[in-house]
Amino acid sequence: MAKVTRDDVARLAGTSTAVVSYVINNGPRPVAPATRERVLAAIKELGYRPDRVAQAMASRRTDLIGLIIPDARQPFFGEMAHAVEQAASERGKMVLVGNTDYIGEREVHYLRAFLGMRVSGLILVSHALNDLAAAEIDAWDARVVLLHERPEAIDDVAVVTDDLGGAQLAVRHLLEHGYDYVACMGGTAQTPAVGDPVSDHVEGWKRAMAEAGLSTEGRLFEAPYNRYDAYRVALDVLSGPHRPPAVFCSTDDQAIGLLRAARELRIDVPGELAVAGFDDIKEAALADPPLTTVASDRSAMARAAVDLVLDDGLRIAGSRRERLKTFPSRLVLRTSCGCS
Repeated sequence: MAKVTRDDVARLAGTSTAVVSYVINNGPRPVAPATRERVLAAIKELGYRPDRVAQAMASRRTDLIGLIIPDARQPFFGEMAHAVEQAASERGKMVLVGNTDYIGEREVHYLRAFLGMRVSGLILVSHALNDLAAAEIDAWDARVVLLHERPEAIDDVAVVTDDLGGAQLAVRHLLEHGYDYVACMGGTAQTPAVGDPVSDHVEGWKRAMAEAGLSTEGRLFEAPYNRYDAYRVALDVLSGPHRPPAVFCSTDDQAIGLLRAARELRIDVPGELAVAGFDDIKEAALADPPLTTVASDRSAMARAAVDLVLDDGLRIAGSRRERLKTFPSRLVLRTSCGCS
């Protein structure tokens, strides 16, 4: 059976192949509604399937968006990736996902691979973008939007949460319960000091403690972001001689690991220990007890990132502040903090 071509669709619809192309690609020129319906009916009747490879070769762009994230096994990044995929689908695009596992060389690998495939744009959740990765982006003159994090090595448009303000909200709330002080489970020695959400969460904790006239000395504990390693750190913290009355965790995954450690040590939460996290992953509501946390609108952030990366006016002029799209944080109260 002969392959159906664009010429076949044009003949059946009584129009030109250019108009068929405009309908398939949703532009660049408008098509009258009646004509569009004829073309779509012809496509359906003939079973025509566009040759996406040929289209990509002609336009030097594909219908793909590259998404590079640290680790999709972590619920936060998994939920973010799903939100980006949904937003991209609404724009007629598909998403390629690469996991870096927080390894700079792997980030460069995916940058080269995705940009070499001529993706329509790249959404990058970079833990600590290195100079080599930044140079790779510049070499391709790629459309790049930073999501969730804003490393200093690159000055592209970024879509972020008010991480600092959200952390302050959580710590202030814990202190309002009357706890003597709030300890913090932050990142590790490898956590970037600037542009990283966890660094902002720690800074927010410090500011809220300073506002209350409380010292942070000896009250910051380093921990990996995932629940499994955070659980091991929490066992040491909670079984030590100076167990804190309340802990603010820089991620919900850390908080879930801490809650597990508290259960094993028979520490009542929130009776003997109050806990708050950050991210509001879906599991936070099902934690034992349900986790008080800080949330942002991940769906809106993902949609903004997709819209920006597909926008011809992406590379806007202006200061770094103008190139940031910041979404507000909000406190989600559950029982782990002491609220009934």
